[in-house]
Amino acid sequence: MKSEPARRDMVRMAMQAPYLERDEEQSLAVRWKQAADQEALHKITTAHMRLVISMAAKFRSFGLPMSDLIQEGYVGLLEAAARFEPEREVRFSTYATWWIRASMQDYILRNWSIVRGGTSSAQKALFFNLRRLRAKLARGSRPVSQSAMYRQISEALGVAEKDVALMDSRLSGPDTSLSAPVSDDEESGASRMDFLVDDRPLQDELVEESIDTERRSVWLREAMGVLNDREMRIIARRRLSEEGATLESLGTELGISKERVRQIENRALEKLRTALVRDNPAVAATYG
Repeated sequence: MKSEPARRDMVRMAMQAPYLERDEEQSLAVRWKQAADQEALHKITTAHMRLVISMAAKFRSFGLPMSDLIQEGYVGLLEAAARFEPEREVRFSTYATWWIRASMQDYILRNWSIVRGGTSSAQKALFFNLRRLRAKLARGSRPVSQSAMYRQISEALGVAEKDVALMDSRLSGPDTSLSAPVSDDEESGASRMDFLVDDRPLQDELVEESIDTERRSVWLREAMGVLNDREMRIIARRRLSEEGATLESLGTELGISKERVRQIENRALEKLRTALVRDNPAVAATYG
């Protein structure tokens, strides 16, 4: 961020820079485009810094430092110079205005609030035009209710009324720090952060559960080796698939009764428990 004296010097230099005639501007743009002439780029950008400063002044109401707005506008100016096509015979200032404004608006949306606003074109239009439209409606000859105001603004900008109401509430109040005290009682020392409760498991608990799950999966795969083909097929279809097969469907598939399927399943589960406890004593409490 530039200091205040440095910013004043930059503004003074920009205002003293000579204007470019159309032919000279065209010649410089061609030199920069075709030969990457840095001197030509410098002359173009220097001559148009007053445009950057003028546009930055229009965004001062958002409370961000002018030096930062000018710096972001300069980035947009360089982007315009990189994309400008002199053969189209359009004045550079006309082309650069869009890029300068877009760069400043993106900066404001990123930094005006700790809560990110919408980034769609409609949300940007709402953010930068809501105050102006609201003031215009308030100056009308007849009083306008809040609901009617939201409706007219939503129609003018092509956004939902609820989006207008939400943006209006955001623009009407400052951000509140979660570290700020909830009361004037200094002894309590409680902040808003103290009342935010997250019921999700802690990160170390999630990692521990993941490791345990992987370990149990390895134990089970190793234990499955004690089963014969039919036992493994029944266990896989009944216990290891998302939609467990019924005893009746498996009986039909294997050509046996559903009671026989139940017996085979129980025997297979017992074999698995025995193998797990034998090879991994630590799981005895779980599978015993």
